[in-house]
Amino acid sequence: MTEATTSANSAMAIAASALQAQQARMRVIAENIANADSVSPTAGGDPYRRQSPVFKPMTMPGGGTGVMMQGVQADQTPFRTVYSPGNPAADPKGYVKMPNVDPLIEALDMREAQRAYEANLNVIETARTMQSRTLDLLKP
Repeated sequence: MTEATTSANSAMAIAASALQAQQARMRVIAENIANADSVSPTAGGDPYRRQSPVFKPMTMPGGGTGVMMQGVQADQTPFRTVYSPGNPAADPKGYVKMPNVDPLIEALDMREAQRAYEANLNVIETARTMQSRTLDLLKP
């Protein structure tokens, strides 16, 4: 295997790790959007809390540093409150805590994840093309 082939494989492995991380990020975003209007099942209780993905670097076989989603952490921004005294989730004063999920922020995060995913697909395609051209040069 040539050095160029090894480099292309390493680039593809790093980009593939980023693809997996962005897929996981999209799952978290989808969960946040799905729960944007979820309230607590108990009166005065806390509703769904927005989740944020946490990424960490990952050493790849053959060198290079990829990325992986380490987990999620709860966003500690305060909940919104809405006056709705007839709601079963309302506190004694008639206020219902709403999730701290902003659909606009989630849409922006989703777009950013989509662009990162597409960029890494382009890296893989470029590395494949380079690898193929290198092998063509080595043919007798």
